[in-house]
Amino acid sequence: MIQLKRTDSKNIGFIELVTLLDKDLAISDGEEHGFYHQFNGIETIKYAVVAYQDNIPVACGAIKGYDASTVEIKRMYTLPESRGKGIATKILDELENWAAQLGYKRCILETGKKQPKAISLYKKAGYRVISNYAQYKGIENSVCFEKLLT
Repeated sequence: MIQLKRTDSKNIGFIELVTLLDKDLAISDGEEHGFYHQFNGIETIKYAVVAYQDNIPVACGAIKGYDASTVEIKRMYTLPESRGKGIATKILDELENWAAQLGYKRCILETGKKQPKAISLYKKAGYRVISNYAQYKGIENSVCFEKLLT
């Protein structure tokens, strides 16, 4: 059974999972990884969700304030052996619910074109492609999404 825990970036399970995420992204992003990595520090993340199975952290995600009405979804990751079980969808739902409870009206996110499973997840969850925002403007490999919260 999967248990979700709301936490922050100091959670050891979150830190371990993000370390694995960064290793995976370094491989898939190749030379572009350094560019993306500069925007993915976790020190200022106040809202993270970690999924546990049998008390072992298996997946994570986070939200970070972008502006007064918008949060950015960050650091989504599921261990390879735990993929395909709907855990990422549960984390995304929990992050959206938390954002709404905090008074945010919209979620945005960026992922890479080299991440087709992530793109599929976000489309299935009701996210729509938008123009690349902020630091991702003009970045060919980036795909940005948004979803209005109800």
